[in-house]
Amino acid sequence: MKILNSQFKKLLLVLPLVTLFFVSCEEVQEASKYDNWQARNEAFIDSLSREPNVFVSKEEDADRMQVGELFRIKDDLASTTAQEVYIYCKKIVANTEGQRPIYTETVSTYYYGTLITGDKFDGTFNGYSAIDQEIPSPPDKVVTEFDWTADFAIDNSSLRTGWKAALQLMKTGERWMVYLPYQSAYGTSGSGSIPGYSTLAFDIVLDDIVTDED
Repeated sequence: MKILNSQFKKLLLVLPLVTLFFVSCEEVQEASKYDNWQARNEAFIDSLSREPNVFVSKEEDADRMQVGELFRIKDDLASTTAQEVYIYCKKIVANTEGQRPIYTETVSTYYYGTLITGDKFDGTFNGYSAIDQEIPSPPDKVVTEFDWTADFAIDNSSLRTGWKAALQLMKTGERWMVYLPYQSAYGTSGSGSIPGYSTLAFDIVLDDIVTDED
């Protein structure tokens, strides 16, 4: 019995050390994930800017963009006299017959948001992430009956400026990959699980324009 008590006491002494070891490992892994975070996120956007891309400023420009073609849109709300800010987009699904919302309207969307690591931070369906470079056409990830929509008023001050810029050039029924630099997203401070200086990637389906009757 004394031997068992002695072994039990030793176990009690060792358990906190084992727990501390695993907690420390998790903290190291979490810290390393975000090492040089600002530089890595800026490099991600820079890599998109160096790819062949088309500047889209008008509705007819957006209509001409083909599925899989990279293009950029100036984010006027995030741009300053010192720096112009651009978001980068690719159409996954095009719909020339769809309707385009205006700034004062509310839209219904499916979306999937990730960091540059591919980690999901929010979403209403299982879409593509920042690390999905080759997206098939037609896409093999689709909205299902188990997914749900989220409504956004484009003129709402809480909606990220990058979303505002993209939504006003999308048409209902279209699906875009949209890459927002941190200036068009949550800035230097971040929000919740999103660290400051985060470039965000969104797979957005513009489902409908919400009317008062809806």
